[in-house]
Order: sequence, then structure tokens, then C-alpha cells
Amino acid sequence: MKKLTMNKKLVLGSLLLVFTITSFAQLKLFNGKDLTGWKIHGTEKWYVENGELICESGPDKQYGYLVSDKEFTNFELTVDFKQESNGNSGVFFHCSIEGTKIAGWQAEVAPINMHTGGIYESYGRGWLIQPSADAEKKLKEGDWNTMLVRVEGKKVTTFLNGAPMITLLDDMIGASSGKIALQIHDGGGVKVRWRNILLKEL
Repeated sequence: MKKLTMNKKLVLGSLLLVFTITSFAQLKLFNGKDLTGWKIHGTEKWYVENGELICESGPDKQYGYLVSDKEFTNFELTVDFKQESNGNSGVFFHCSIEGTKIAGWQAEVAPINMHTGGIYESYGRGWLIQPSADAEKKLKEGDWNTMLVRVEGKKVTTFLNGAPMITLLDDMIGASSGKIALQIHDGGGVKVRWRNILLKEL
């Protein structure tokens, strides 16, 4: 019996160590207080309110971006978002930007049946893959959603609220790296809340 108890302690200790290492490996990209670690591109509004990051269309009604200072290659990115107004936005990865002209790949964030979790290549090939009709239904409009974007080599997978959305193999993505960016779509009337923006490098 004592031996079994000792084994249990060893197992629990190992699990705690793994959990601790995993926790430290995860980067908090948004600190819940201000825009430290990010840079605004464009004239649209980016601000922090009650621990949430908010993007909102400004009077120019143009594209706007909030871009990370750091670059990443292989990672798991999780982010919570809540769409208000039309909610047309996105999460870019492996991107570069000049002014408001952005190059890279976007995991879509958009209203229902507009391909949230799909991958779009900006200033390139356009839509590379879109979720199935059944997967589109996983979006909770007007409520908090959690999206996970995993990029490892040329393989990209996305999940929405725990459900798989797409799996993509793309050599161009595999040969690139770059920054993370959040988008405001043009046209005006966009408002999205973000929180828990966490990244784990692979």
C-alpha cells in the first residue's frame, strides 16, 4: 500500500511539473491594461475597457490593424472574441505590414456563415480554405467565442469553441514567419471585444 501511495505521489508530481512548464511557456500577448507589445496601424479605434481589448470603426471607416511587436513561426494562439455590430474582423499570422497594407494569412472572424475560422491570404491567393456548413454553426453571435489557431510548419488548424474548423497544408505558410495582428474590416460599423490572447510557441 505504501508503494502505491508513493507511485501516486510521483505521478501527481510529474503532472504538476508538466502543468507548470506548460503555463510558463504560454505568453500573454494582451496584458488586460493597455496596448503594450502592440502597434496601431490606421485611424480606427483600439482601446482597453474593463480588462478587454476593443476594436471599433472610426470616422474614416477604413481597414485598421493592431500588430504585435514580436514575430512568431510555430505556435498555438488562443483568443476569446465577442462580436458587436457586424463583427467583421480577423486574426492575422505570419504577417508584415506597411501603413495599412498587410501581407500574410488571416484566420477569419466574421458574422455567422461568413467563414469564421477559415484562412484567407491577404494580397495573395484569397480564400485558401473555408469551414464546412456544419462547422459554421459553432459561432455564437453576440456571445464570447474561443478560437484556437495552430501553426506548425506548413500545417494550419483552427478550432472554434473546441470544434475543429479547418486543416490546411500550405508550403508558403511553412516557409514564412511574421507578426500577429488583429483586424478591423473597412466599411464602418465594426466592433469586436477581445480577451485572453495567449500564445504558446511550439
